[in-house]
Amino acid sequence: MSFEFLDSFKFLQKDTFLHSLDPRSKLFLAFIYTISSLVFTEIVPLFLLLLSLIPIIISGKILGQWMKSIRGLSFLFILIIILNTLFITLSYAISMIIRIITMITAFSIFFLTVDPNELSLSLIAMKVPYEFAFSFSLAFRFVPTISIEAQNIIDAQQSRGYEMQKKGLINQVKNLFPLLVPLIICSIRRAFNVAEALESRGFGSKKERTYYYTIKFSNKDWIFTIYLIGLLLFCIIIRVYVNILPSWISWSLPV
Repeated sequence: MSFEFLDSFKFLQKDTFLHSLDPRSKLFLAFIYTISSLVFTEIVPLFLLLLSLIPIIISGKILGQWMKSIRGLSFLFILIIILNTLFITLSYAISMIIRIITMITAFSIFFLTVDPNELSLSLIAMKVPYEFAFSFSLAFRFVPTISIEAQNIIDAQQSRGYEMQKKGLINQVKNLFPLLVPLIICSIRRAFNVAEALESRGFGSKKERTYYYTIKFSNKDWIFTIYLIGLLLFCIIIRVYVNILPSWISWSLPV
């Protein structure tokens, strides 16, 4: 049982071009690539879309963390291949896997390169109420903590002689119960502790707030945003005018 996919939510502070971008432009990247991947069901366009994310990942120096998050979802990919191959086709199964990887990659770029504090500031700049922005950034901040806690629970259960690594789908489902019950209890306790800490500090007592620093769009953010808009328009044009494009765009595996 692996929780490596949760590493895609863990922020890493680095000095790169990608980290220096405004959080809103990286959030826009996640949405644009998600929409663009939903436009296609063919293997080639989805694969090219995924390839266009690789230079961005390399520029942010997050290739290792991204590969760990993808490897952690290998069980889901196997399940998709089996079900879609049985009920539809193998080509459709592969295209769905590439689509999911593209969407996960886009949001991994966002979560790996956006500081939780900057995330709340970017949501506030988009006119999201402070309470909702704070709650979202707090949930985002606790995802790696939950991953560590889950691994600690697994280690504790194994130290008591419980076999958590049994193979087989039924055994994997059974193994969730001794993991989820203590994990949910720990999460509820943490939620109460956070709520008491916020209340003791007078959270929400004043409507007007001041901030230590603010964020703003720079020229590089505008250039990056224009590129993303151009990519989305290009994908829509390819989808609409697919009949006049080369035949290899619609290539699929032989049935």
